[in-house]
Amino acid sequence: MTPEEALFLRSYLLPQVRSEQTVTRRILAAIPEGKEDYRPHEKNWTALRLARHTAGTEMWFLHAVIHGKFIDGQGPSEDVRTGPAMAAWYEEQGARRVALIEALTGEELATPVDYIGLRNDPAVHYLSLAIRHTVHHRGQLSAYLRPMGAKVPAIYVASADEPFNASPQERASGKFVRPPAF
Repeated sequence: MTPEEALFLRSYLLPQVRSEQTVTRRILAAIPEGKEDYRPHEKNWTALRLARHTAGTEMWFLHAVIHGKFIDGQGPSEDVRTGPAMAAWYEEQGARRVALIEALTGEELATPVDYIGLRNDPAVHYLSLAIRHTVHHRGQLSAYLRPMGAKVPAIYVASADEPFNASPQERASGKFVRPPAF
């Protein structure tokens, strides 16, 4: 990959990272306090464990893009124990890492990074993996919310609980237009 191609990919993927982070932060924040140990089945992770994995792994990928190597220890500390606290940690860490990625050169973005011996792709490629991994686990976590007694935030369009891009008054009213059911 050329440095110019890497810069193009960053310009394409980084706005997607930012957009998905907004949604992920809302899903993390929706975990009700006192329900962090909820799991829909004994084989599932708890809501907090899944939130920790989702947030921490994304930061692990972004750290690798910035520093050219995967290093453990990029997740939240053990004292981050609620959904709102996880959302705050994720928002702060994500903003910091995105700013650092914006400053990388094309050469840095095009440099191959070893992914735990499985891949050796240009650094910028891991932005795509970060998005896909986060969206996958965010979907799992969003399915936990309603059984935990929480409302599911709008993700790409309105949810059954919240209109998309609604004002606080519209959200409170519960009256909003949903997309058609197919």
